[in-house]
Amino acid sequence: MDAALTPLAAIPSPTQGVWEIGPLPLRAYALCIVLGIVAACFIADRRLRHRGAPPWVILDIAVWAVPTGIIGARLYHVITSPEAYFGDNGDLIKAFKIWEGGLGIWGGIAGGAVGAYIACRRMNMPFAMAADTLAVGLPVAQALGRWGNWFNNELYGKATDLPWGLKVYTWDAKAGHAQIVNGEPMPLGTFHPTFLYEFLWCLGVAAVVWYVDKRWSLGRGRAFALYVALYCAGRFWIEALRIDDAHHFLGMRLNNWTSLIVFAAALAYFLLVRGPQERVTYDENGRLTPVTGAEPSFEPSAVSAPASSDDSDSSDSSDSSDAADSSDRISLEKPDESDSVDADGGEDAEAGDAEEPSGSTSDSSSASTSGKG
Repeated sequence: MDAALTPLAAIPSPTQGVWEIGPLPLRAYALCIVLGIVAACFIADRRLRHRGAPPWVILDIAVWAVPTGIIGARLYHVITSPEAYFGDNGDLIKAFKIWEGGLGIWGGIAGGAVGAYIACRRMNMPFAMAADTLAVGLPVAQALGRWGNWFNNELYGKATDLPWGLKVYTWDAKAGHAQIVNGEPMPLGTFHPTFLYEFLWCLGVAAVVWYVDKRWSLGRGRAFALYVALYCAGRFWIEALRIDDAHHFLGMRLNNWTSLIVFAAALAYFLLVRGPQERVTYDENGRLTPVTGAEPSFEPSAVSAPASSDDSDSSDSSDSSDAADSSDRISLEKPDESDSVDADGGEDAEAGDAEEPSGSTSDSSSASTSGKG
């Protein structure tokens, strides 16, 4: 390595990423991915409950979204790096060895979205609501997953002599540890810790999306669009630092072009789409009902009960007022029959006429109340 790039200090990298526990290998890369999934589900669960969903909803979404997300992430990696898996020097079996690394976030988001959409359709939950509630947990999951690259000594950036440069070893991917020469791990050099840059950027994205969503109650998938746009902005400059093999078009890496295109689409969606924040309620049988813009409900609800009571009171008051007006109107319009009827008879007739609207009001009020029930 050039002496000009010899750093005064460096971030160390692990020399081992796999530990054998009996017949089973414990891989740090897989543990980081699992930890990220757990964190995303925990955060999304809290946000879903705040919008009225029951606690089991996130598990139903994860059962579909996690497998399809992993499949999509692996497919993206294989399609964009086909040389290692196809052709004369390729090994198709390696395409299934996810534990050796190689998951593309773009494919992961697309595949996970397909799984989440299926889950939401089955539960009668607005898909946009699920996406928005995942918009904080997903960048946290990505941040934790990047530590898997640190364990694997992979996806680092250009050589550097900065104090926070990352010391990287020559890596044996099959064995899961650094190559050993004379009993010592063989160093490769000191490079930009792009895994650390992305870790910090993703945590910042999560914080910004959480604050903006809390402040302005984003709906219709806008929180998710904000997350995608912010992540792409950071991924663009981080990707420009990386030196691992990648396809280039017009002088830029493929992932840089993907970042630009996805950023533009996400920003346009965020700026153009408007709408209230989606919420749901659920009954004692766990059936979900979308309630756009309503307040959150944390328990099985009978949301119509208070409204029915208020409506009934309003109806009774309105009917009584109408009856009183009707009674006064009938009394005022009653012709004077004192010349042809004696005083007692006139009073009885007027009393009978006054009672008729009252009885009608009682029937009307009763019918109105029973109709509300």
